[in-house]
Amino acid sequence: MSPPVVLVSDPLPGVLLAELATDFDVRRCDGTDRSELLAAVPGAEALIVRSATRVDQEVLKAASRLRIVARAGVGLDNIDVGAAGRAGVLVANSPDSNVVSVAELAVGLIVALARPFADASSSVHAGEWRRADFQGVELAGRTAGIVGFGRVGQLVATRLGAFGMRIVAHDPFAREELERAGVPGLGLNEVMRRSDVLTLHVPLTDGTRDLIGDPELALARPTLHLVNTARGGIVDETALARALREGRIAGAAVDVFADEPPRDSPLIGLPNVIATPHIGAGTPQAQERAGRDAVRAVRQAFAAVPPAGAGAL
Repeated sequence: MSPPVVLVSDPLPGVLLAELATDFDVRRCDGTDRSELLAAVPGAEALIVRSATRVDQEVLKAASRLRIVARAGVGLDNIDVGAAGRAGVLVANSPDSNVVSVAELAVGLIVALARPFADASSSVHAGEWRRADFQGVELAGRTAGIVGFGRVGQLVATRLGAFGMRIVAHDPFAREELERAGVPGLGLNEVMRRSDVLTLHVPLTDGTRDLIGDPELALARPTLHLVNTARGGIVDETALARALREGRIAGAAVDVFADEPPRDSPLIGLPNVIATPHIGAGTPQAQERAGRDAVRAVRQAFAAVPPAGAGAL
């Protein structure tokens, strides 16, 4: 009997591919090449993706043998979960795989906005010595607003608290978590008014798309530093760029964009914006955890056992 076919359409560590190959027929394709994906997926019984492969109704219709889509990562906005369910296809993700890496990046970007060490380093490497031009601000005693108090938001709160920051948060679905952490849960507008730092940790849904736009930014302090390591589309980039250009907020650090790569984003090129290329999960530790969860989900799907350690939908 032929082993089940597992199609891997985004990069996966070689050691995990080798482990899969002991029990499965592992095939590779470039999930960003639509024609290549559609040509490869009809033979697949399992599909492993990261964020680059878009699994929509067209892909699912072509994949008549598919039993599971395993996302080696957290977000599922690149997978049509509803269409998968209607097709009888299990969707699994890895909800805890990158939370530490994303939280650490968010905190790093907050520090980088407060202390412009990247620009200072470039200046010194250029042969300059402009100490007075690179003044920053202390985080201690300032207020950090956390929008989304799930796994990542809680880790960020702990780390920012160690800097001596006051923490407030907005998350109507995390009342127990907020109470346990001793963090005031406030309405979004009040968080906007109070915050010197605003860091976003919510999924992209119909309810969070353009969550931060002109009305919210109009409430912000001129000292505000906004950080988005969650998902592009949560922030109205045009509104944010306008607030930054007009000096109504002080700066922003953005790891995610509504369209990636962000060739047409109005944020690109602004001097008070730190832009990174969606690197929140970009550590070997996070990549391996996510990949192992995806492999485990595939193995257990074919063993008729619900995925353990990965989130199954």
